[in-house]
Amino acid sequence: MVTGSKEKALALLRQDAEKILKLISVQMENLTMPQCPLYEEVLDTQMFGLSREIDFATRLGLIEESVGKQILSELEQRLAELHDAYERENNRSQVDNR
Repeated sequence: MVTGSKEKALALLRQDAEKILKLISVQMENLTMPQCPLYEEVLDTQMFGLSREIDFATRLGLIEESVGKQILSELEQRLAELHDAYERENNRSQVDNR
């Protein structure tokens, strides 16, 4: 169980990062193209919001700046992996349709 303010802030930030990842995953499962302007806008908005949350928690001293950067970096890496997986699947589907 999370007890301290710092632990709670970190847990909430990680939950928000997971929500972004799930949102993007659902969009890709429903064949929403990663290059779609709407997809890009949703992702940019969500990532910006998370970065502002992290900045706020850092300024309050609830998390270290390095921890905030790590959360964003891990999320960006996981999103890149999802995007790559989508591209591989899309390319495979195109080859199969020939």
